[in-house]
Amino acid sequence: MRSAFRGLRLLRPCEQDRPAYARTAICVVTKPPSRLRVMWSFVQQVVRRLKGRRWLALALVFSALVLVDYRFLGLSRIVDQRAGDLMLQLNARRRSVSDRIVIVDIDQRSLEMMNDLAGSWPWPRSVHGELIDHIAKQAPRGIAFDVLFNELDVYRPEHDAAFAEAVARHRNVWLAMTLNADGQGAWVSRMPTSVKALALTMPPKDVRVPLMLPLVVASQPDAMRGGLINFTSDSDGVGRHHTLYRDRSGWRFASLVARMMMDLGRPVPGKAQVLLNWRAKWTHVSYADIYLDSLRQKRLRAADEFKNKIVLVGTSAPGLMDLRVTPLGSTYPGVEALATAIDNVDRGDWLREVKRSSMVPLALAIIALISVALARNISANRLGYALLGITAVVIGSAWIALTNGTFVPVFAPLAFGWTFYLTASAVAYLNERTQRLRTSVMFKRFLDPRVVADLIERGDIDHKASAVSREVTVMFSDIRGFTALSELAPAEDVVKMLNTYFSNQVEVIFRHGGTLDKFIGDAIMAFWGAPVSHADHARLAVAAAIDMSTALMEMRFNLGTLGENLEIGIGIHTGRAVVGFIGSNDRLDYTAIGDTVNLASRIEGMTKGIGRILVSEATRDAVGDLYNWRDCGSHHVKGREMPVRLFEPVTKDDIAVV
Repeated sequence: MRSAFRGLRLLRPCEQDRPAYARTAICVVTKPPSRLRVMWSFVQQVVRRLKGRRWLALALVFSALVLVDYRFLGLSRIVDQRAGDLMLQLNARRRSVSDRIVIVDIDQRSLEMMNDLAGSWPWPRSVHGELIDHIAKQAPRGIAFDVLFNELDVYRPEHDAAFAEAVARHRNVWLAMTLNADGQGAWVSRMPTSVKALALTMPPKDVRVPLMLPLVVASQPDAMRGGLINFTSDSDGVGRHHTLYRDRSGWRFASLVARMMMDLGRPVPGKAQVLLNWRAKWTHVSYADIYLDSLRQKRLRAADEFKNKIVLVGTSAPGLMDLRVTPLGSTYPGVEALATAIDNVDRGDWLREVKRSSMVPLALAIIALISVALARNISANRLGYALLGITAVVIGSAWIALTNGTFVPVFAPLAFGWTFYLTASAVAYLNERTQRLRTSVMFKRFLDPRVVADLIERGDIDHKASAVSREVTVMFSDIRGFTALSELAPAEDVVKMLNTYFSNQVEVIFRHGGTLDKFIGDAIMAFWGAPVSHADHARLAVAAAIDMSTALMEMRFNLGTLGENLEIGIGIHTGRAVVGFIGSNDRLDYTAIGDTVNLASRIEGMTKGIGRILVSEATRDAVGDLYNWRDCGSHHVKGREMPVRLFEPVTKDDIAVV
């Protein structure tokens, strides 16, 4: 701090009038050696400015977390991914079966039915060649294999040759390739032109790429048509996208989907990846059914079954392990994932994806709305219902966008909003609980603890509430001759006697619903009508005074010699007074002030020689005929021009005093 002040002395006179935060910023420049201390001073100033604005401070903290997460961490991405998967599943269920793609499925049934004819898997490649010839007769748009043919059959080369010839005969047949993560692979310069490796800017010509080619058709270079079937997983291991091309060593290799669409003259997206628009069901035809039907002289299946369709040959048999993790399941057939990509690009209905970063304003807006609502003291329940409504509107809007082909990642902003709401609610609850405890401790000094608990539960008292003017009845009770009494007896006995006296008298006050204001030496101040509202507060005060007098007589007997001459005076007055927490920031007392309090104190001072209990005319009128009243006449009271008429209550024999 000293360095900050030294820096301030260096400022020009006009700069001395700048705000504190501006002067601090200037000090950072004028005194470089003390920069850290000055920055700490600046932080302290900011904290002091935010003191008492906890919702603003909490909102700023969460807003900073949002910005850091979206910019660097990406921890909330999993929320968008997993919640988005649920929406993708629901959207997939509403979409009908594609009328453009038929999956010829190498399922478990096919493996069993083909076992006698073709043996165990892998079958001789000539079987696939025969299937190609059979399907090609029906004029399909294309035939694609989601099966790798990268290894030669050294024992049955004639079958590989037959397959290669079949692929070469039909220009609308495409084969699968994969790009490995590492390894040497084939020389790009020696790859057939049918692979269609696309050179990027000035790529090296003599480079090897770990591309697994369909070497089974190497004898027919023009037959090596195809593309990559590498599965694309997101950061959580779930495949939601399809990669249309991959770059390696300066060369670009298209996916099987992109290669097919380009050869068929269909437009291909200009970006590397597309978000898949899933379907729940596909048209599957068992491989064995098609192949066995092709061997029959009289075919049982329709002759135009595959006309104008894209035929995708793949496997869903569990033993062949082509199962993937997708939004639709953890064991989703890879052939259906490939079919989804083909169908999306062919129709042009892949999902357009809104960037996650564009959702930052939504997250900040939700946090801001919650903080403003909390600052306006809107209850947590009402705020929770409002947030539920906002959540429903946001998710509903995202669903409408999804059904129209756009995926909006709204779930992370909602998660931030709900986290902020729950955190703020917890802070509010803890703060309220602390206030309740503080209020309880405060009011237990003045009221019966059971009454305090009931008032706090109902929310009728609050230590932060402003003092208000209320109709109350005020009582002052004082021990007569206490000074002389304390001089005659040991101090320990006097203190013990006082503690016993105060305990008994306060117990009577609490029993009659009174509020203990304070002890003033040997005097007691209490009042009725606040914080507990009683329509008959005057009656309760008088009844308490009478019971206090009765309790005094019992104490005299129990205190022995010290209590023989114990006497009290009680003054009561009814009127308006200012009641509430009054005092400094460090010390507050729940008390009553005003002329009503002063007059009650003066009446108590006049009891000596007149009566033990004296009440004002206002109190007598408020109590009514419940007691017999002895008129004690009018008396001049210090500070008042008009005399005050005083009365002493006398109980009726047929009335039980509460």
